[in-house]
Amino acid sequence: MRSYGQYCSIARALDVVGDRWTLLIVRELLLKGSCRFTDLKNGLPGVAANLLSSRLKDLEAAGLITREDAPPPVATVLYTLSEAGLELEPVLKALGLWGLRFMAVERPDDAFQAQWLAYGPAWFTTDADPDGPPAVIQLVASDELAVIELRGGRIHTRLGRATDPDLVLDGPPRAVLGLLSGMMDVERAGRLGLSVRGRRDLLTRLRPVAPGRATQGEVRP
Repeated sequence: MRSYGQYCSIARALDVVGDRWTLLIVRELLLKGSCRFTDLKNGLPGVAANLLSSRLKDLEAAGLITREDAPPPVATVLYTLSEAGLELEPVLKALGLWGLRFMAVERPDDAFQAQWLAYGPAWFTTDADPDGPPAVIQLVASDELAVIELRGGRIHTRLGRATDPDLVLDGPPRAVLGLLSGMMDVERAGRLGLSVRGRRDLLTRLRPVAPGRATQGEVRP
């Protein structure tokens, strides 16, 4: 692990998490919980196995992750964020919210996975009608499925398919996430291929978070 060699807390933090792929490994462990090596590699398209192994060793040495041998039938090593690693969640939320401004362009070779579809609404939107009745929204983007559940004034998300959703948003990732994040309205998202079926009024309950603020949403693996 290379060091900036500066007596500065920002530099010291970047000594630990500033390498390529490191914060994305933390992202995957935040979203999925304990993971096998293969789970992490599958969740990080483009990472080389030897580089991932090196980054995991660095994170373990820095005290950000722990590893343990899972008993049968799993019988493999599981990687888990330590308390210090979990403390990076607000950092990633702030970084993700700041990074929304760069999401206007969806590049043809960009990978996209369901867990990334799920965390956006939980982290970057709030329920504008916290006293409203429970509601379920199905998200479909590039054949990836996630569910938004509005209840108790909070936004909960999970991967998978809802049994009987009140609203379905189906389209390219840029259109689905663009609408949820407030980067575009329904009309513009529709021009990009978004299909909206069901209770459109629920869209008014999903209020994008202002830059600089993080939500208290919950992502469930």
